[in-house]
Amino acid sequence: MNVFAGYRCGRCGWEAGPQPEEGPDARYACGDCGGEDLDVVIAADPGCRAIVEASRDPSLWRYHPLLPVPVPDADRGPLRSLGLTPLHAAPGAAQRLSGGGEVWIKDDGALPTGSLKDRASAIVAQRAGAIGAPAIITASTGNAGVAIAAMGRAAGLDTLVLVPESAPPAKIAQLLVFGAELYLVRGSYDDAFALSREAALSMGLYCRNTAMNPFTVEGKKTVAFEICEQLTVALGPTASGHWQVPDRIYVSVGDGNIISGVHKGLKDLLALGFIAHLPRLIGVQAAGSAAIAQAFDAKSDTITPVHASTIADSIAADRPADGRRALAAVNETGGVYLTVSDEAILAAIPALGRDAAVFGEPAAAAAYAGFLQQAEAGAIPAGERVVVLNTGNGLKDVQAAARAVSGAVTIDPSPSALRRAMEGKERR
Repeated sequence: MNVFAGYRCGRCGWEAGPQPEEGPDARYACGDCGGEDLDVVIAADPGCRAIVEASRDPSLWRYHPLLPVPVPDADRGPLRSLGLTPLHAAPGAAQRLSGGGEVWIKDDGALPTGSLKDRASAIVAQRAGAIGAPAIITASTGNAGVAIAAMGRAAGLDTLVLVPESAPPAKIAQLLVFGAELYLVRGSYDDAFALSREAALSMGLYCRNTAMNPFTVEGKKTVAFEICEQLTVALGPTASGHWQVPDRIYVSVGDGNIISGVHKGLKDLLALGFIAHLPRLIGVQAAGSAAIAQAFDAKSDTITPVHASTIADSIAADRPADGRRALAAVNETGGVYLTVSDEAILAAIPALGRDAAVFGEPAAAAAYAGFLQQAEAGAIPAGERVVVLNTGNGLKDVQAAARAVSGAVTIDPSPSALRRAMEGKERR
């Protein structure tokens, strides 16, 4: 079943059907206005809900009637099995709501490489295989590169990854473990992005870059499918028979592609009758990398570049590549953009761990910091159902987590020493 129907430009409305799938040719830009924020158009059967609900496939490929690429072969390891990450009820987090309500944590840190970006990379790898691309190239702050290195390897494709030389050592190690052809770029993520774009176009490589490649959103939208279906399994369908929808979803935002993907997935579900309405999307940016939030606050469609500086490297973006769609995701759902300081992000790492037993890297914890900010301000109406998206595992940046917690006490190996230490802790 192939539901890929072509492309539509989000800027001018230009449309095109699928290109002939021969050679490494790929479409990144509108054929009319030249904008590089194309949407993939799918032609899904409105009756596909029954197919999805009847599936016993415990992966994101259960949604194949809504995906524009073929399902991988069974021998493709994590490429074939990823997805359906836990959606945890978090009563500890719900206690922070002054008016009561529910909090759920969607933990994509449980994906094969510990990042939601595995979803996008799986779809891109399948698309690359379908068009016969010789190799995949991407720019990354770490997570996207690690994800495409792993998924590309599982698909039997070579990957070239360009990352800023300041990327965390753990992510660099992951890239090398998965066999990526890795290059550290002297400069920012935006410098690496520009270089990878130029290399893709001049060398005939398939570019995975966020926003530039429209298929990345198609992978990230699957997290929205899972949230709504998992809530329905846990709570039962609505009185009208639709899938359950949270009242609001908190999403960390850097270049904007994840929140754009969540929005696209929800719109797909709404158009096909799976859900009855859209939830509010709450975008959370680091205060030191808040170009999209600043545009939102100014009620402007123009996103002015910033000089990004934040401990949350995965959401550091001077020029958010998917900023237009990220703005639309919040504006069209009645949501809001929040900014959180690096101090609030660090504090949210242990708060998330203690409230929900989930370990998030700084970029992921930013979403929880946004939730905490609104909960403490009483800005979440009584009785709302909240989902916080954890986009990456804390093991990716243990040094940042260590900064967020106090050190352990060293004691002698005796019960009396342990007792004294425990009593001292109680006094503190």
